[in-house]
Amino acid sequence: MSDQAASNEKIIVAENICKSYAYYQKDAGLKGSIKNLFKRKKLYKPAVKNLSFEIAQGSITGLIGLNGAGKTTTLKMLSGLILPTEGSLTVLQHNPFEKKKEYLRQISMVMGNKSQLWWDLPAVDSFELNKTIYEVEDADYKKTLHTMIEILGVQKQVNVQVRRLSLGERMKMELIAALIHKPKLIFLDEPTIGLDIITQYNIRDFLKHYCNKYHASLILTSHNFNDIVSLCTELILINKGEKIYSDSFINFKNKFLN
Repeated sequence: MSDQAASNEKIIVAENICKSYAYYQKDAGLKGSIKNLFKRKKLYKPAVKNLSFEIAQGSITGLIGLNGAGKTTTLKMLSGLILPTEGSLTVLQHNPFEKKKEYLRQISMVMGNKSQLWWDLPAVDSFELNKTIYEVEDADYKKTLHTMIEILGVQKQVNVQVRRLSLGERMKMELIAALIHKPKLIFLDEPTIGLDIITQYNIRDFLKHYCNKYHASLILTSHNFNDIVSLCTELILINKGEKIYSDSFINFKNKFLN
């Protein structure tokens, strides 16, 4: 497949996906609390409403919006963590919620406020565990690990207990753990949150290198506009769960920023 053909291949097709969360109405006061013990009114709060978009292979897409806009919920639906209430969703020619092995081996997800590393062990032990989970061959694992360690400059930190690492060092380890099996599609939720400017730059540079080298696709949410400007080729803007823009970042820049 040529580069141009690959770039036109749609790896994500979302058609009118919705997600609503159920909750129960609580009446005020003691009388209301007693009443709720026997009869509760079930209500639904929409988080994502009729969201439709397509994402091409090799693209880096920014999913942006205010807090509560539905960004993280959308990422969780795309990765298969939660099931859409309505709509059709295809990712890498799979239904992500089925969590088939061949699908899971092609994706990875990193959330800036959650860790997949073993806190009391060196990060390299978590890398070894992921190597086993994803059935990465020894030679390929060693080569990929060496390259990532060199690019991120964490040669000394990989053998240090994760709890002793700085926030920036831990995020670098999170990325290595998430990418050691060379996924085709990466979901990132606030990857540079709380990091200093130099570490942010290093992580963005690493992500660009990875996507270029493996022709991988990346979808990220971020409130750091430098992440969007430095990385993204495409942009999806959502507000209160609804899409209000979906096009190239260049067109967005020409239309709204110039």
